[in-house]
Amino acid sequence: MTADLAASVAAGDARALARAISLIESGSPKGEEILADLYPRTGRASVIGITGPPGAGKSTLVNRLVGLYRARGRSLGVVAVDPSSAFSGGAILGDRIRMQEHALDPGVFIRSMASRGRPGGLSRASRDAVDLIDASGRDPILLETVGVGQDEIDVVRAADTVLVVLTPGQGDDVQAIKAGLLEIADVFVINKADQPGADMLASDLAAMLALGEERPWTPPILRVCATEGTGLPEVAAAADRHADHLREHDGLAARRRSGLVERFSEILRERLLERLMTGGLMGADVAALSDRVAERAVDPYSAVRRVLSNLETKSDPPREGRATGTAGATVLDHLGIAVRNVEERVPLYRDVLGLSLTGIEEVEGEKVRVAMLPAGRTRVELVEPLSQDSTVARFIDKRGEGIHHICFEVDDLQAAVDRFRAAGFPPAGDPGRSGAESSRIAFIHPGKTGGVLIELRESGRGGRSRRPRRSRARKTADVRVRGAAPSDR
Repeated sequence: MTADLAASVAAGDARALARAISLIESGSPKGEEILADLYPRTGRASVIGITGPPGAGKSTLVNRLVGLYRARGRSLGVVAVDPSSAFSGGAILGDRIRMQEHALDPGVFIRSMASRGRPGGLSRASRDAVDLIDASGRDPILLETVGVGQDEIDVVRAADTVLVVLTPGQGDDVQAIKAGLLEIADVFVINKADQPGADMLASDLAAMLALGEERPWTPPILRVCATEGTGLPEVAAAADRHADHLREHDGLAARRRSGLVERFSEILRERLLERLMTGGLMGADVAALSDRVAERAVDPYSAVRRVLSNLETKSDPPREGRATGTAGATVLDHLGIAVRNVEERVPLYRDVLGLSLTGIEEVEGEKVRVAMLPAGRTRVELVEPLSQDSTVARFIDKRGEGIHHICFEVDDLQAAVDRFRAAGFPPAGDPGRSGAESSRIAFIHPGKTGGVLIELRESGRGGRSRRPRRSRARKTADVRVRGAAPSDR
């Protein structure tokens, strides 16, 4: 069902687009699935944000801009955010009243949404809606914020170009040009420019810009009268010039990257808070997935799910029934797979299976390189021989690539080895030698175990506690794997 709905959105079906946004607003997992399917199609539309104090005429300006773009043959979308009730969460959605003349135009998609109490002026669902409209092929997208003060700056993270709409005669003009709105503006629009005080407001804005730090782009100050429709072509032209400026100076990619990384972090914070409410979690490195989200290689929701999965691999399992030195203290640690070349095999597990590569380590004592890929509560280790006289090289020569050993983590290595030896399962080589991550390991000879080489790895404490995924012997941690994104090194 979700795949069909995503396909309809991509085909430009307005009803499918409305249904998809409703799923996002309701927090349905189906909405996230649709966004994940469509995410590679995003990033094509120009997003123009419109913000400013209440009563500045933002909705009227948006309505006129819609007419201007339609007259030019453009198919566009509008996301208009209204204040929401602190009690019911609902919104008046007054923007629909001001844009009724375009309600039946198939070339215009208008969605009014509640701010959900966001102090920055945009709810997460608003930004998801922009992505869905983008994926539907509409361009540009006009994003109007709630406009209830001076801190509605979320729009700068969601829009390519920000229009700050101001009007003369709103009391203390200095309040209208404080740092919050001044710094996010790409274009200043003085609406109701036919009223007294417009010249003074324009002069104040120019003075404030002159006193501020020099910027690559100087925001133009334009005068319009939205109710009369005057000055609108100049506003659209200024937005186009700003978009061209960003592209010429590589600013567009940097701006979008910053916004997407912040969006990923916001979703992650929300989901982690939910998880923390139900149980303790350990920290995780999310920088790599932040980069992949910014590169549009993975959508924010899928990235967050992957982070949460990796967190589970580092969480302590229930300790009931465990006793140091007993069979109950054994936990599956990893599966070792012998490979001729780590770089050739990593893409299967990372790109196809979706595991995260946490590092490549050289273990001198075993004469191998090991690539570590967490998988649920255990992990996969790809083991490449560094010498022809290593046991892994002999294994590959005899049997070819494949599963080489299984590893169990134990609380007390010596006690576990003694237990195996007493039961008729002798160790292979010297127990207690150094393994990956500076751990102490031992191997149980496969001749007595049905051909399975068993590795025992000591946890280091009287309970399961993985060491950090780094070690002093990690000589090749920064090796680039062929086909890997820089974030996966």
